[in-house]
Amino acid sequence: MPGYNLVLDFLTRRTLLALPASFLAACRPRRTFSGFAFVANHDGRAVAAVDLGVFAVAKQIPLDGEPSAILPADAGARVFVLSPGNARIHEIVTEKLAVARAASFADQAVTMRLSRDGQSLYVLCLSPRRLISVSTASLRLQWQLPLPADPFDADVSPDGRWLAVSYGSHGFLERIDLAARASAGAISLGSPAGILRFQSDSSQLIAANTGERMLNIYQSATGRLVVKLPLAVRPDHFCFNADGGQLFVTGEGGDAVIIVYPYFTPQVGETVLAGRAPGAMAVTPELLFIANSRSSDVSILHIESRKVVAVAPAGTDPSFIAVTPDYQYALVLNQGSGDMGVIWIPSITRTRARSAALFTLIPVGSKPVSAAIVAV
Repeated sequence: MPGYNLVLDFLTRRTLLALPASFLAACRPRRTFSGFAFVANHDGRAVAAVDLGVFAVAKQIPLDGEPSAILPADAGARVFVLSPGNARIHEIVTEKLAVARAASFADQAVTMRLSRDGQSLYVLCLSPRRLISVSTASLRLQWQLPLPADPFDADVSPDGRWLAVSYGSHGFLERIDLAARASAGAISLGSPAGILRFQSDSSQLIAANTGERMLNIYQSATGRLVVKLPLAVRPDHFCFNADGGQLFVTGEGGDAVIIVYPYFTPQVGETVLAGRAPGAMAVTPELLFIANSRSSDVSILHIESRKVVAVAPAGTDPSFIAVTPDYQYALVLNQGSGDMGVIWIPSITRTRARSAALFTLIPVGSKPVSAAIVAV
């Protein structure tokens, strides 16, 4: 059985010891994904290119800096990686698995976002405080805009009109008109501001009011407050379902996932217990995967039934999850143990078992913090 032998080649001793009951069910032959997971290893100052056809690291790509944000572009032909400590942008060519170009336009950055047309990278810079737009074609500066305080997070509206910036402990956010390259004014939350995301139709902006444990929802065009939604946890992590009709929220203060309906009259729907210290999430049309850093596992919630249908083991401190575009595999990055757990999703939907098998556990580097999946 070629598929069985392939799994044996790459399963580690720790996986075999941890999963004796589910191993045979997990290693039957199955279709693999043709592509790579590019994993940003912060402390390793490198990006691991994991070949998802054979579930092994094809190459460690060294960088000049400690990477965090990583974004695919040009249908996966290129990947852009930001090292915030020196604000350096690295362009990796997928075909060559190598850095082609790199550039820096500031001393320190926070994060970056890709424009909706894929032609620009928007980088939040901390020193000096400004928003810069960089061409993805030339990796040259296009324009820049001063920022009034230290930025924390940003998001680009799906229609490409707006970029919103939150300012953390300063307690406000700002809408930036991308066509005019100018601020549309600041909005005070009256409390520390966290992550923010636009709805899928660009009509509203959802901001994490972390100080008051609320979601503040604003009209994108006017900045007018629509509603404040009190939560049972601090809103540290967001994850939308496929159509954007449900927002899942996790954070400090409770072992639960908060389900929010953001459209029409926004409201909190349900609170579902989902593990210990739930954090990062990823979604398929049927399932929500939730990383539990304290218990080193992943809770798997059936979205329609609102029930945790399985729990999968992970490495130490799981902190990021990504799902392959074909919904075959969930990839779990473990910061503490420096590896990537792979969950075969069909094994969850085809069985009633309360435990889900790890297909394999791949060492990827020191402190993996984020990943981008590209098809080839």
